[in-house]
Amino acid sequence: QLQLVESGGGAVQAGGSLNLSCAASGRTFSLYAMAWFRQAPGKEREFVAAISWSGGNTYYADSVKGRFTISRDNANNTVYLLMNSLKPEDTAVYYCAADRTLTTTPSRYHTAYDDWGQGTQVTVSS
Repeated sequence: QLQLVESGGGAVQAGGSLNLSCAASGRTFSLYAMAWFRQAPGKEREFVAAISWSGGNTYYADSVKGRFTISRDNANNTVYLLMNSLKPEDTAVYYCAADRTLTTTPSRYHTAYDDWGQGTQVTVSS
């Protein structure tokens, strides 16, 4: 099991940027696909972005494509989410997640992920 800790959230104005980090414990981090999800009040958790174990494949929700970039540093057990051109509708709690099935194709479904962080709040004002 991985312990995941997100950081980097905060309050920004529309058009601003934030860079979220997710630090993972354990020596097997580099084997796992990782993803970011978000959940706004009263809404279901939704997929944001995912990255394969090598970092060679990335996937994005249509709503963030071209604005957000997921990346990872396996040497430092960290996955990142760089968020540019933020919009008020990006306001949510952002979670990172790990899929320990050794898949080479990260899933967009939250049920595929085994380990979750506690979340970090992102608030975008207009």
